[in-house]
Amino acid sequence: MNRYDAPVREMRFVLHDVLNIESQLADCAGTPPQREVADAVLDEAARFASEVLAPLNAVGDAEGCMLDKADGSVRTPKGFRAAYAQFTESGWSGLTAPEAWGGQHLPEVLGAAVKEMIDSANLAWGTYPLLSHGATEALKHHGEEWQREVFLRRIVDGSWTGTMCLTEPHAGSDLGMLKARAVPDAEGTFRIHGTKIFITAGEHDFTDNIVHLVLARLPDAPAGVKGISMFIVPKFNVARDGTIGERNAVRCGALEHKMGLRGSSTCVMNFDGASGYLIGKANRGLAAMFTMMNSARLAVGLQGLGLSERAFQNSLRYARERVQMRSLSGPRSPELPADPIIVHPDVRRMLLTQKALIEAGRVLVYDACLQLDLAERHPDPELRTLAEARTSLLTPIIKAFLTESAVECTYHALQIFGGHGYIAETGMEQLARDARITTIYEGTTQIQALDLLGRKVLANQGQELGRWLAEVETACAGASTDAVQAGFAEALRAAARLLGDGAARVSRQARDNAEEVGGAAYDFLMLASYVALGMAWLRMLAAAGEPSAHCDAADKHATADFFFARLMPRAAMHAACMGSGVRTLDVANAALSAGT
Repeated sequence: MNRYDAPVREMRFVLHDVLNIESQLADCAGTPPQREVADAVLDEAARFASEVLAPLNAVGDAEGCMLDKADGSVRTPKGFRAAYAQFTESGWSGLTAPEAWGGQHLPEVLGAAVKEMIDSANLAWGTYPLLSHGATEALKHHGEEWQREVFLRRIVDGSWTGTMCLTEPHAGSDLGMLKARAVPDAEGTFRIHGTKIFITAGEHDFTDNIVHLVLARLPDAPAGVKGISMFIVPKFNVARDGTIGERNAVRCGALEHKMGLRGSSTCVMNFDGASGYLIGKANRGLAAMFTMMNSARLAVGLQGLGLSERAFQNSLRYARERVQMRSLSGPRSPELPADPIIVHPDVRRMLLTQKALIEAGRVLVYDACLQLDLAERHPDPELRTLAEARTSLLTPIIKAFLTESAVECTYHALQIFGGHGYIAETGMEQLARDARITTIYEGTTQIQALDLLGRKVLANQGQELGRWLAEVETACAGASTDAVQAGFAEALRAAARLLGDGAARVSRQARDNAEEVGGAAYDFLMLASYVALGMAWLRMLAAAGEPSAHCDAADKHATADFFFARLMPRAAMHAACMGSGVRTLDVANAALSAGT
């Protein structure tokens, strides 16, 4: 009953009509994004996702991963390893990586569409190559030339995979508390000691070697985040000339037992004097970590989008087929014993909520990935700087909102399926369980909110926020000349003003009480998200009016009408909550402290 059909037409609409990636990237370095190439990539990725990965989704959830405690090896669910072999043989692992290390150097924005398909089809499987992308970025920007040649080339071709080893039992998101040690040895390498937890793909049977990127402290490191360094610690030792040596002193000590993503190997990794190489400069590991983390945060936003898409497809199919009761206005299908449940207004509300969030969310995250391409590949340094600033602003919005939306969309899917959604047979409950982790790992929603308001807005006096809001105002002015879109534009303009006013108010209040930032951050992020989605809808409507558009213009207008009438009012609610200040939270804190 649960299947996945890649929304290739929608993806083409966003890539070609809304974002116009061909012209946007025409002057950029790397493989040019010709439409024929992009469309061929989408078609082949859709086949791989629907035919190879999607059938393994339920298998991975039912079987999970198995740890052999004798040697610390992990067996992945049936079919996962063979699917990875197909993945690497077809060149998917190096799709966006530089040609210098064996990649195809296609745009990140095209890679985002491929990743969305993978995550919709089988999110647990998709976590294995996920962090290889982050490791590629870290080594590309911070590694030495020999490290890129020895490690990066094999990660790019998929023969090795990468991990991020950050979290420790006593230190989750507070990396300044980490205790893992790195002791220099006589060979010019370092001996890594410590335990890391929640390590995605820390051990598996896909590849012969796994490259762990580990945060640790040198003996003379200063306290806090200023004393963190990053190290390459392979499962099997690798010499500087690429020669593979003996097994390193790193092993999986346990597998985490999780409510979701059961097919993903989430490991406790023990480093008992494992040999490693320093990446970059000593005590500067935080910069390399953020390179990986920002890549991962956009990737997790795509995970949320992918789960939402699959939940929507299946709940829409079910709503059209499942018959229960009659329409309130009389039978719609008199030849049947009851009407399909899609005739009921509240079922349509839930379906349209999913549809409106997914379609705008796709524009939002693809656009951020396009900005990544521009920031790295465009010849104009000023444009690169602006694109980097835009990606930085959008990343916490994408990571937080698209994952929170995944929780909402999978919840609506469960509701539409009713009791059948609660049981494993339909696969809806798996999607709901898998969605929960996306709001947590790579930084919880609260952390994203603080990052957005504190670091991305207030820390630079709102410069990039102001530039973005100016673009929103320009789009609203253009849409106001269209009779159909004028009301949409006014709703977006009102929300954007609430966002700008809210940022200014919090900035003033925080001068007297820094807690105001924490009290406003969540609602600020949610308000910013609805502004971003509203902007995405105006862009889609403009593109849908073109005769060559890969979409049904009437469908886009109807969904936009629903978004602005039913979902955009949430922006005013978040603005009101943000305006209440931290006072109400102080009262609640006093009540909690008193135990009442």
